[in-house]
Amino acid sequence: MLFNYSRHNLNSQEKRIERFFEIAPGALSWGIILGMAIVSVAQPLWAAAVMVAFVLYWVLRLIYMNFFLGVSYSRLAIEKETEWMRLINGMHDLDSLLQTLAVRSKVPLTPRQHIARRIRRNQIAALRKTGACPPDVARIHHVIILPVARESRHVIEPGIRGLAAGVYPTDRVVFVVALEARASAEVKRDVYALKALYAARFMAFLVVEHPADIEGESRVKGANATWAARHAGQWLTDKGIPFEHVIVSCFDADTVAHRDYLACLTYYFMITPSRTRASYQPIPVYYNNLWDVPGFARVIDIGASFFQLVECTNPEKLVTFSSHSMSFKALVEVGYWPVDMISDDSAIFWKSFIHYDGNYQVVPIYTTVSMDIAGGQTSLGTFINIYKQKRRWAWGVENLPIVMRAFLQSPGISLYKKVMFSFRLFDMFISWATLSFLLVIINLFPAFFAGREFGTTTMYYMAPRIKDIIFSLSLAGLVVCMVISIELLSTSTIRLRFRQKLLHLFDWLAIPVVILALSSIPAIDAQTRLMLGRYMEFKVTEKYRNRKE
Repeated sequence: MLFNYSRHNLNSQEKRIERFFEIAPGALSWGIILGMAIVSVAQPLWAAAVMVAFVLYWVLRLIYMNFFLGVSYSRLAIEKETEWMRLINGMHDLDSLLQTLAVRSKVPLTPRQHIARRIRRNQIAALRKTGACPPDVARIHHVIILPVARESRHVIEPGIRGLAAGVYPTDRVVFVVALEARASAEVKRDVYALKALYAARFMAFLVVEHPADIEGESRVKGANATWAARHAGQWLTDKGIPFEHVIVSCFDADTVAHRDYLACLTYYFMITPSRTRASYQPIPVYYNNLWDVPGFARVIDIGASFFQLVECTNPEKLVTFSSHSMSFKALVEVGYWPVDMISDDSAIFWKSFIHYDGNYQVVPIYTTVSMDIAGGQTSLGTFINIYKQKRRWAWGVENLPIVMRAFLQSPGISLYKKVMFSFRLFDMFISWATLSFLLVIINLFPAFFAGREFGTTTMYYMAPRIKDIIFSLSLAGLVVCMVISIELLSTSTIRLRFRQKLLHLFDWLAIPVVILALSSIPAIDAQTRLMLGRYMEFKVTEKYRNRKE
């Protein structure tokens, strides 16, 4: 459907709907936090019972998430055993490929390799049943868009170098640096130096300068990426390359893709029957400057990776986040990324979902893209930069009023999908803003305000025992997170020494305070700004590394 995916240029009725849903998330979050605080003062015994039930609910939710975190991490480890290029080169004959995968290998396989082969057999057999023929791999091309505003060469180059050294043939890869025209002379000089160095490694290396102050655009990454994508589209047209055979990936400037990324992405594109109506979401990890930042910074961003790992186990509800890929054909049909929104990575999913009347999906791909943890010259500077980054992530709530307005106007989207995604959006943003407040702060109020009255109740005797059980369960969940975080780091290019592993385990002890300060408070900050109509502007996150050149 044709839909104005923007809060601008709306009629009076649309403005009223939009404003209502801009107010709703912040109002609900503040209502829950302040409501529980008031009840804790006025009726502390009631509040104590509610908080015990809430903490139990949270622990059960933690156990649920830990289970699927383990499943997703295992899948990520298994996928690393796959020879992606061999698979995609054999996709021209599915029967032969299935037979090859069914034949016992002459070389002994590890358990992970056996599981990987079984997964591949099931996926290819499912594709064959649909009757959909995968495209010829030789005709598939990739466009990589890298928006650059003020990032220096030592931030940008590792990602370019990694893609050039990947297993996928780079003579089918068009690399596009989306350079802001307002960038400094030094940044521009670095970009053109990188073009001179790496141009011969790719099918093409384009530098597209995005003019400043185009009417209707805000200073956001989506505007820059859209300008570059339009130029890349013209280049593809001139070369006679059809858009339906092109996969476009929009990366952050510091993104370093795994060497198998493009091959893995190509495989999932080929086995997805509705490949031009799908986005492809890798697992974001934050390895690039892991040991150049304080412990609280490591924990909060590893937590973000955990969240994405859990999300990947439920593709029906998955939404694109950070660096992602999609069909170039779909990108053109939906009108590219929004040019006036900060949260372009999630907005492109919603824009596509609405455009195709709900017939759009996100396919999880179990390979990683590594990025920088936001940093600074000091611990305080790092804290401030992370806070601003998490508030910008939480500003994804700007999608909610637009999506709700679209749901009210879109008869083509099924009622089930409208209800499911509406509930998910509200649950995600309100939980993000309130959970830590309730667990870390409000949870202490009932006992404090009840005084002697509390000591004579059954709840006084039951609460410590209930909380002991809950604490033991939550501690077990924390241990799972610790172990998986160590394993996730140890399977990367980083090799952790014992001292680093021990240090990282201690990092996790501060997780309740870290989540409150660098997750819930930025989230309630973003929702309050939206509720009051104080719209945020995009600011590039500072990247800090200890250079070793």
